[in-house]
Amino acid sequence: MVERITITIKKDVLRRVDSMIDGREIRNRSHAIESLLAKSMSGGLETALIMAGGQPAGKALVPVAGRPALEHHIDMLRSHGITNIVIASDYAEKIRQYFGSGRAYGVEITYLAEDKPLGSAGAIGTMGDYTDGSFLMVNADTLMDPNIHEIYEFHKKQRKLATVMLTTTEDPSHFGVVKMRGNQILRFEEKPRLSADVSRLVNAGLCIFDKKVCSMVPKRKIMIEELFNRLCRQGQLSGFIHDGIALDIGTKEGYERAVREWKG
Repeated sequence: MVERITITIKKDVLRRVDSMIDGREIRNRSHAIESLLAKSMSGGLETALIMAGGQPAGKALVPVAGRPALEHHIDMLRSHGITNIVIASDYAEKIRQYFGSGRAYGVEITYLAEDKPLGSAGAIGTMGDYTDGSFLMVNADTLMDPNIHEIYEFHKKQRKLATVMLTTTEDPSHFGVVKMRGNQILRFEEKPRLSADVSRLVNAGLCIFDKKVCSMVPKRKIMIEELFNRLCRQGQLSGFIHDGIALDIGTKEGYERAVREWKG
């Protein structure tokens, strides 16, 4: 959804804006201004890893609101000035056939084809080749509406190696819930029994990692829970509580809810 606005810009600034238009990555004057605003709000976070592994059919390409779920992620990242996107998947070629280089979507996409499954954290170990600083990781099977600028500012203030976006769930028995002290995550409890004193906070499918985390990932299959627990033991994992939308389209119930509620 876009909204038309009227702005006043000095002529010399407008000439610099127009010089950005190349017909490919920047299509027109409005696109150039939108791109500049998004980059200024990103606070320097320009690279994202989308974890799109899973079943051969590809949850990343299931339709939601008339478009593949992955396209909604790309739109969300671009709107926050994140245009360098790495997609890790064991069916990367199928995704490449749809999205290509990403230029038609205003981004640059690199594909990491997983010949053998690396788990939900294996691709993080390769991200040192694609960024010089912090990067964002997002799960393709969770649709969300985060304020990435706000989360990144929070991450920098915490001065830890990683930040996980958290959301609440009514039934935590199907998830790994977090135990926290202030903003620091102490540990993850896997699929706890439902009781009054059990945390309802769970991983919402978005994280920010400092580049140093890449060297902590072994060259083997590794799940994100193992990496989180390693960071917890070092006191290097913080949690940002998200009060917006986070829909897990990896489940039948979550996908049906997304079809009903997600507007893009």
